Amino acid sequence: MRNAQETQNQAAAWIVREDCGEFSVGDREALEAWLEASDGHRAAYWRLKHGWRQADRLKALNLAGAASPQARRGRSAFRRGRLGWSLRPRPAAAAAMLAGVVLGLAGLAAVFRPVEPQQAAQFETALGGRQSVALPDGSAAVLNTASVLRTDIGGDRREVWLDAGEVFFDVRHMAGRPFRIHAGNHLITVLGTKFSVRRDRGRVSVAVLEGRVQISDHIEGRPDRSAIVSGGGVGLATGDAILVAARPPMAVEDALAWRVGLLRFDNTALGEAAAQFNRYNERPLKVQDEVAGIRIGGAFPANDPDAFARLLKDAYGLDVQFHKDSVTISE
Repeated sequence: MRNAQETQNQAAAWIVREDCGEFSVGDREALEAWLEASDGHRAAYWRLKHGWRQADRLKALNLAGAASPQARRGRSAFRRGRLGWSLRPRPAAAAAMLAGVVLGLAGLAAVFRPVEPQQAAQFETALGGRQSVALPDGSAAVLNTASVLRTDIGGDRREVWLDAGEVFFDVRHMAGRPFRIHAGNHLITVLGTKFSVRRDRGRVSVAVLEGRVQISDHIEGRPDRSAIVSGGGVGLATGDAILVAARPPMAVEDALAWRVGLLRFDNTALGEAAAQFNRYNERPLKVQDEVAGIRIGGAFPANDPDAFARLLKDAYGLDVQFHKDSVTISE
């Protein structure tokens, strides 16, 4: 819980720095590095950013005065630049003020909702969470752990933005109305198919269950690139290349087992399996180098790393130490 609060405080500090208009190229690069460091960073940043944007919209409507006094005081302090640039300890106050804005807006949401296009929405999940969403065009989405998804669907528009995490899409086929997913500098375009998109540390990966999707990138100073990924295939887009590979159908199904709360491994290195568990849980599994290459298989509940660790102890005779803030696995 403490780590989550610290992350929120840091996210608030970054938003304050951006909002005050004195944000250099170096600051932007530092923020991008912080966002790419973890799914939790991105989820916290976009959650607070969304609330801050709502405050701007209320101001444009001359309705800011209806927000809570705490929210108004916080907004005024931000605009006057009374907060310092250090990430601690003052960002704790910034996070409290931002929270005041969000809470003040929450009480007004039912009143002011008609002002926003009804097709526009934002969805997010906490660490270890999962959420199913029915989209206005008849498509469906399932958000994985620590994910943030924004949508704008209506008329000829079918646009969504994956700001953090991973989402599985079951896209309804609509001729002449492509469904587009924006993930950083990358764009995934489909007409109708079932697939997942994951954004992680500057990389975007796609796993296609059915149909075909196109991955393209738009990076300033470089020619645009694109590739097609068909059912049973996976694609990986980085800043340098777009790679596509065919996988056995069961491998793609295994990669999507998180939709039912499971992690499935087939001849997977223990170090990689632990990294997957750590995407869903606050207390990480720490695998020592001497056992990281052990190959394992099976299906395990994503939110129960302790049971997985105990199984490793029983099945492989590994030394497992349970600590307050981590679980260590060694010979």
